[in-house]
Amino acid sequence: MRKVILNLAVSFDGFIEGPGGEVDWCIMEDDMDFGAFLDRVDTVLYGRVSYDAWGNYQPGDDAPEAEKSMWRHLHTMDKEVFSHTERKDTGATFITSGIPKAIRVLRQQDGKDIWLYGGASLISTFIRLDLVDVYTISVHPVALGKGKPLFEALDHRL
Repeated sequence: MRKVILNLAVSFDGFIEGPGGEVDWCIMEDDMDFGAFLDRVDTVLYGRVSYDAWGNYQPGDDAPEAEKSMWRHLHTMDKEVFSHTERKDTGATFITSGIPKAIRVLRQQDGKDIWLYGGASLISTFIRLDLVDVYTISVHPVALGKGKPLFEALDHRL
């Protein structure tokens, strides 16, 4: 059975975004071996806002080749977007209701593991519904002071 993996960066003080949604503090370290992680998944789960920002992102011509390669690889994956608004998009499947059922179906399909990309609201929903199988958290040495916490309103032990 495929697993849902939450693989993301968190600030030293537990935030996944700054107060304005900024992620400029999140840097890719060579020892993270993010390429190996991407080889392990073939489906990406997005919230609508994150999909609109990153689902079809293309790095600039001046970006390093490694970054361009990473985005090319990422864009070959299946994209599932969880949104309250139905939308036709040739690059993704939009799911407007029934998150637990949709995840059960995805887990049963053939393929590699599934990456829960985010955003913050979708991540909180998955945590609350106990739909995350694996947590891979990269703690970055920066304290943001404010922002969106990873474990917002957590009321039980994980």
